[in-house]
Amino acid sequence: MLNPVSSFRRGALCALGCLSLASTLPAQTPAADPESPAAKEARLAWFKEAKFGLFIHWGLYAIPAGYWKGGRSPGIGEWIMNRMKIPVGEYEQLAKKFNPVKFNADAWAQMAADAGMKYVVITSKHHDGFALFKSAASPYNVFDATPFKRDVIKELAAACAKRGLRFGVYYSQSQDWHERGGTGNNWDFPENAVKDKDGSYDAYLRNKAEPQLRELLTNYGPMCLIWFDTPQMMTGDRPKRLTDIVRTLQPSCLIDGRLGAVGDYVSTGDNAIPNSHLDGAWEVPATLNRTWGYRTDDHDWKSPGDLVFKLVDIVSKGGNYLLNVGPTAEGVVPQPSQDNLRAVGEWLKTNGEAVYGAGRSPFGEEFGDYAATQKGLDGKPVFLARNEWRCTAKPGKLYFSIFKIGRDGFALPAFKNKIKSVTQIDEMGRRKELKVTTNKDGVRLINVPRMAVLDTMGAVVVVEIEGD
Repeated sequence: MLNPVSSFRRGALCALGCLSLASTLPAQTPAADPESPAAKEARLAWFKEAKFGLFIHWGLYAIPAGYWKGGRSPGIGEWIMNRMKIPVGEYEQLAKKFNPVKFNADAWAQMAADAGMKYVVITSKHHDGFALFKSAASPYNVFDATPFKRDVIKELAAACAKRGLRFGVYYSQSQDWHERGGTGNNWDFPENAVKDKDGSYDAYLRNKAEPQLRELLTNYGPMCLIWFDTPQMMTGDRPKRLTDIVRTLQPSCLIDGRLGAVGDYVSTGDNAIPNSHLDGAWEVPATLNRTWGYRTDDHDWKSPGDLVFKLVDIVSKGGNYLLNVGPTAEGVVPQPSQDNLRAVGEWLKTNGEAVYGAGRSPFGEEFGDYAATQKGLDGKPVFLARNEWRCTAKPGKLYFSIFKIGRDGFALPAFKNKIKSVTQIDEMGRRKELKVTTNKDGVRLINVPRMAVLDTMGAVVVVEIEGD
């Protein structure tokens, strides 16, 4: 993922596809112009329905897991080569130790399905330049350079296909610390700092990045998205060259905004949930703890209740939630990650109607507001977020996910539509009729059991209305 101090904090995630689409989902027929609004909407149709996906950051960096030669690397786990300025010759020796015998693609895919996720995105090549697939373009890959000698991307794509999960890949197109010409490594390649005056960056793109992108789009079934990252030096015709590869080989594959040109949808910054709704298609890439790649010392896990709130919060603002796990060097997803994701999945089994395919809130007051006097370090008013409830919508229905209510019940926001029915979805998925009263101020109240903010997973109340 991004360096926290990097300026490249915005962009769009690419949608990843899976082998199962060939047999379980209708093929999309793109318009003659792949960049037309109609073609873009066709590509985005599944993405707007899915709402929840699994991100996986895995690679050689899982071996040092945040420590190098007894020293602690600051920040996120996958940036250890950069943060500790590890020479290529030393770092690539990790490949000889990479033998994740406990890796089980079916177990990973099943975990995603159990969590209620609809798509899976894995780092096919992160900034360290090491690929998790067999590549003719570079021997620095999991099949040719390690004792494991298995194609991780191939196995995971197949496992997702069996479960109807869409599959895609993260690919670091600009930063490649293993290669002369790839951006980001100025300690081994000081000439990289002269802004490619010798043409080495284009040579890297043409000899490694572009061929590997073709391999990914050719050898692993339909991809629903490609997740590019940190578009350093992606100027001129460079983004178009990569875009043309994707549009030619897989026209239905989404492209993110971190390529260096406008993509199919927007990625917020890492773990950056917007204060209010955003227009268009977008996604929040986020962590379960503080790191993306595995670190032995990061146990700051978000609770299931927190994860449910964040999921509903994002969907109510019009976005998708791409939630990350960082497996160990043995190929095991940390147990707290598994437990918390499956807890979210249990909630979604009952309440998924409020999430999948749901539109954003027609209100907005529930998100919070800017402080009248309090200002941040940037001199701008501080946003005071509220977390009592969120609303998602479908035609004729409002879904209120309630995390805290007042003593008199849940006060509905003001709207003029006539209410046809109010029901609560219980743990068994059954609908229980709830009573609606109107107080002296004309506020409509729903009698819902009280609960504390985020202490529970939240209750979903379905309000059926007449009209829009």
